[in-house]
Amino acid sequence: MAEAKKNPRHEVTMFNRKKLEISGVLNVESFDSEEFLLETECGFLCIKGQNLHMKNLSLETGQVSIEGYVHDFGYSNESQGGSKGKGLMGRLFK
Repeated sequence: MAEAKKNPRHEVTMFNRKKLEISGVLNVESFDSEEFLLETECGFLCIKGQNLHMKNLSLETGQVSIEGYVHDFGYSNESQGGSKGKGLMGRLFK
């Protein structure tokens, strides 16, 4: 497990804001048609949009494909927390 933290393997490929292919996914925390929260090897990835749905999921290989219209996506590292409060999970459940 320490090996994965030293050399994380994570890639995000977006096609015309309508399809995302993501590797290095460890867990799907939550999802609905407007937001996905994924735990990746490089931190938590939050994807926001419209009509989002999971096309493919393989946690064994760490691959996820999402289709829909993507408005925004960004990362948050729980371990960095610091003065920003409780991290992404804390901000989502205010």
